[in-house]
Amino acid sequence: MKPEPDPHSHHHHHHHTHTLTSLNRAFLWGISLNAGFVLVEFAVGLWYGSMGLLSDAGHNLSDVASLLLAMLAFRLAQAHATPRYTYGYKKSTVLISLLNSVILLIAVGVIVAESVGRMLHPESVVGGAIAWTAGIGVLVNGFTAWLFLKDKERDLNVKGAYLHMAADALVSVGVLVSGVVISWTGWTLIDPIVGLAVAGVIVASVWSLTRDSLRLSLDGVPAGIDIPELTRQMTAVPGVQAVHHIHVWALSTTENALTAHIVLADFSEQERIKHDLKTLLQVSGIPHATLEFETESEHCADFCD
Repeated sequence: MKPEPDPHSHHHHHHHTHTLTSLNRAFLWGISLNAGFVLVEFAVGLWYGSMGLLSDAGHNLSDVASLLLAMLAFRLAQAHATPRYTYGYKKSTVLISLLNSVILLIAVGVIVAESVGRMLHPESVVGGAIAWTAGIGVLVNGFTAWLFLKDKERDLNVKGAYLHMAADALVSVGVLVSGVVISWTGWTLIDPIVGLAVAGVIVASVWSLTRDSLRLSLDGVPAGIDIPELTRQMTAVPGVQAVHHIHVWALSTTENALTAHIVLADFSEQERIKHDLKTLLQVSGIPHATLEFETESEHCADFCD
């Protein structure tokens, strides 16, 4: 008799497919809107000589590149494994996340250099044009951040896209304020000051992304996983005497893996213990686990690290 399909499995697959489609649409919208806004902002910034607009446009251009790279990582993560790449291209998501953070840090350097130069050699700018252009930026960046809001905790690249767009919305608010101040007071020095503020916001928003992506690229333990606590929980499973040679690393920005040696009191309980351990690890955010079982009398120190 043909087994009945699992309705829960079907629901999970449908939800996963819907999420992928939604994220793909979010990336396409975000890239299109921000690319169009960058062209407008560069044009207005060059026409009126606004460092605040040009620096923000440069940052937005780096965000378009970041969104393109994040979408590439998102699609590569769906690729199937091959005999040569047995985990597929999942690790590319970590490398792209690291590359995105480097792009942002380079943008910070350019913005700081240009802003300091403008402070030393101030030029007049038109505050009204700055305010109107930045106002459009608030809408574009705010809407793009909203597109990634509900999925930002699912993936480091999606979280990075959300943080960048949310920070850009705040930066555009700052540029808007500088435009209003210039219109009312004529104090053009506020423009490069806003440029430096942009750099500060970028550094603050990208710091955690850089730290996490660098750690994952070095196969460090992913954030949120405590090895001593995880070992304690695994050892507490009935039938487990000890756990050692435990390694946890990220396969991608969304999937973690583990290998460990499990000392058993009774090998007849192996299947039940394996099921219990893998269920525990799944709940702990580790869906890929390779477990090696051994007795207390075995000595694996010469073959393991």
